Amino acid sequence: MMRPVVVQPEAQADLEQAYRWYESPRSGLGREFLQCVEAVFTRISKTPTLHGIAYRNVRQTLVKRFPYVVYLFEEDQVDVVAVFHGHRHPTAWKSRIDEDAL
Repeated sequence: MMRPVVVQPEAQADLEQAYRWYESPRSGLGREFLQCVEAVFTRISKTPTLHGIAYRNVRQTLVKRFPYVVYLFEEDQVDVVAVFHGHRHPTAWKSRIDEDAL
């Protein structure tokens, strides 16, 4: 069963920032990045529990071709809480997690 994927506002801001970063050196690269992220969203919609646990019930998965990690948790839907560059501090996204929801 596919679950709906909901991109939280902070994760949407991450995506927009990464798009601008990739688009600035080469036109079209930002679009390629977003296409790879969309493929991740499709995959996690189908199999959210397949991906490794990063913290409590927050899972993580990699974006193909780009050094980004998508952080998500799943209940009735898949909530994407962050789309971070792999070199950022791994706990930077934790402030986005509502501890009561975990």
